[in-house]
Amino acid sequence: MVPPQPQYVSTGTKKTTCQLLKHTAVGGLVASCSQLSWKPRHRRRATATATAAAMSGAETLKLKPSLQYSKNTCTINAHSSAFFLNKENQTPRKLIHHLRLSPKSPFHHPKTTLTSLMAQNPSRTNSTTAINNNNHNTRWTLHGKTALVTGGTRGIGRAIVEELVGFGARVHTCCRDGIELTKCLEDWNALGYQVTGSVCDVSVPAQRVELLRTVSSVFDAKLNILANNVGTNIRKPMVDFTPEEFSTLMATNFESAFHFSQLAYPLLKASGEGSVVFTSSVSGFVSLKSMSVHGATKGAINQLTKNLACEWAQDNIRVNAVAPWYIKTSMVEQVLSNEKYLDEVYSRTPLRRLGEASEVSSLVAFLCLPASSYITGQIICVDGGMSVNGFFPSHG
Repeated sequence: MVPPQPQYVSTGTKKTTCQLLKHTAVGGLVASCSQLSWKPRHRRRATATATAAAMSGAETLKLKPSLQYSKNTCTINAHSSAFFLNKENQTPRKLIHHLRLSPKSPFHHPKTTLTSLMAQNPSRTNSTTAINNNNHNTRWTLHGKTALVTGGTRGIGRAIVEELVGFGARVHTCCRDGIELTKCLEDWNALGYQVTGSVCDVSVPAQRVELLRTVSSVFDAKLNILANNVGTNIRKPMVDFTPEEFSTLMATNFESAFHFSQLAYPLLKASGEGSVVFTSSVSGFVSLKSMSVHGATKGAINQLTKNLACEWAQDNIRVNAVAPWYIKTSMVEQVLSNEKYLDEVYSRTPLRRLGEASEVSSLVAFLCLPASSYITGQIICVDGGMSVNGFFPSHG
């Protein structure tokens, strides 16, 4: 890529050269100035850096304390940075100094737009996310987005499918039971939901590969959202686990999520704005009875979330996880049928109730929305306060 050409800025007292370097997270362009001088309105203490965003028609320079003064002249030394801000940007008056830009500066041209400025350096397109998100209408919609939700025919998975569709996304889901999947697809079709589906046992690697081939075909090789939701549990003391049971939990809960993330990565990257959300559990944070292996799989997911958030950030792919406590689903019906056990669950939960699947799916949707574009690497508990409850008795 040809580096951007130097741009000239006239301050009225001295002409200087500014080299456009890169986009910033707030959607601007950082300009490195060899020297920039003008007569300030107010004197302030020395040494600082100026920062800001390049906007169409910019005429002001926002400063943060770190400047050098010589008599009545304020100077930004070599290798300092500057952000050129729009007039409409509200900043403290004492930090504003007006600049008269020369016709050679792209910031001065009335037809210059931020999009055209950013096109000068297409390798740094992440800033488009922050800029587009300034519009409220685009921040709270998934219109035009595509999503894969694993295990989407019941419980939390089904709630996630319907939540994402409600925000405008097109969704593909999977289930190992073909009859159950067909029934769900019929229900969604009757409601006008844009949902497609495939039969897939996520514990089988070959079926995972086939599912992603289907997703790539359905969504034209681009995927915005991957909800790694599928999971299961076997409740028993750790010493009683057979090798087959251990393998089943590891393959279903962790290996499938890891592999799906690998397979989906090219599609997420191609979309330009990707979001991965894992369904973890509070068992990955705290000890729960008869859930040692389950907790190990969820702890692994929590660490994978953090690693991928850093590893894939350069591709504008965000990675987060939600960690539920007891949610009213078919998966926990049997264990919660014991009234004494249920009372103990309530006693450990500050909100004194079970969660609803919709209370998890709403968080998943939020983490996929443009409104959450600066959130990545987080594991958020949806547990009524259980994970932070030390000793807080309901009586006495």
